[in-house]
Amino acid sequence: IPDSGHKYYLQFSTEDYRTGENAGSCLATVLYPKKKSPPVVSIKCSHTKDQKEIQEEDNRLYQRIRQQTKPVAGNNIPDSYGNIEPALEPVWALAVAGSSSILWEKSTENLGYFLAQVKSVQQWIRKDDFIEFDYTVLLHEIPTQEIISCHMRLTWLPQHPLRVKYFCSENPGMEDGSGAESGSAAGASAEKGAIF
Repeated sequence: IPDSGHKYYLQFSTEDYRTGENAGSCLATVLYPKKKSPPVVSIKCSHTKDQKEIQEEDNRLYQRIRQQTKPVAGNNIPDSYGNIEPALEPVWALAVAGSSSILWEKSTENLGYFLAQVKSVQQWIRKDDFIEFDYTVLLHEIPTQEIISCHMRLTWLPQHPLRVKYFCSENPGMEDGSGAESGSAAGASAEKGAIF
């Protein structure tokens, strides 16, 4: 699109992160503006799982975290062999969902990112029902192969948006996560104005 940037039309299938099962298919348009800003995404998906099944999975994940007798803490997830301790699988799943906000914000036409490792995670104890974690995550930048360190604060309660705040080492200013989905750990949503 002249003076606007490049627009792409995509058709792709999704899979359940845990099981690898087909989770649905999507059609999307992605516009990368010429100015330095996040891509503009319009997406429509059809899901093979119904909403009730997704909510039940979210509730199981939430209960697994809430049943811990002390705050969850961990380092190097996965370890250098690609292993994740079973007790840390829920915090890894939340890191994957939460970091998707960062990946979306930072990606450009020429740079992409994926979550390489949770360097550290610490759960915060709250008086309400939300769960909250501080993460240090390492992102792998493609094609440069650089590793970017980001601090991420994540807050979640099933059937509420996943709230993500973050800042990354190469840009010390605070940035907001920017997902638009709500109601599931699979979707992330920004909460403007908070600083941690």
